[in-house]
Amino acid sequence: MGASERYVRAWEGFWAENTGEPGEAFWDADATLTAAPHTALLAAHADRTLPIVDLGCGNGTQTRYLAGHFPRAVGVDLSASAVAHARRADRDAVAEFEQLDLTDLVAVRRLSERLGEVNVYLRAVLHQSDPGDRVPVATAVALLLGRRGRGLVVEPTAAAKAVLQEVAEQPGGPPHRLRQVRKHQLRPAEVAPGELPELLRGVALEILDQGESDLAMSEHHPDGARVALPAQWFVVGAAAGRGSGG
Repeated sequence: MGASERYVRAWEGFWAENTGEPGEAFWDADATLTAAPHTALLAAHADRTLPIVDLGCGNGTQTRYLAGHFPRAVGVDLSASAVAHARRADRDAVAEFEQLDLTDLVAVRRLSERLGEVNVYLRAVLHQSDPGDRVPVATAVALLLGRRGRGLVVEPTAAAKAVLQEVAEQPGGPPHRLRQVRKHQLRPAEVAPGELPELLRGVALEILDQGESDLAMSEHHPDGARVALPAQWFVVGAAAGRGSGG
């Protein structure tokens, strides 16, 4: 199994057309606003001696931050161009980056065999995934965690659509960053209330902690305020009784 051709083409097209510079992508806020608070949420439950894998790492902004807080950080992305950007930006080689389709569970298992049990960071990936791909992506998280790993899953809520609409309708029209998202048809899909807990539990993950927060974007409103999307977060681990094989 693999991601749809449309999905692959959309993400490769986006990253191939961008330079990968920090803040260029709509969602690429500085790590102090994103990975930093998220790491604090995860650290309360995680074994910090395990590596961490950043799923859907893009240009690696968050992965490089994670590398300073875990013994090994690996960023993976569907797009070869995103991985190339991430490697180029990682001038001190603090992290590792590779191309991976999260819906290809054979490839995910190979990664798991190489790394062993890991912690996982999944930020705003599920809502961008085709609905039929969400179970495989969640399964990939479970496979990588094994029994000891812990994962942080962060996704915009349905209320984020109103914020995005406000940004799109500002004077002068949508800002360049949002136009790029729309050009490549990277439209956020609806995630129904209650869908994420059901999805996570359905792949034998236990929700250890959860809450709501704002997901910072790199874009700003006309008044200078940073665009932030209402989001929900979950810390997950293997459900009791689940074998290490997932």
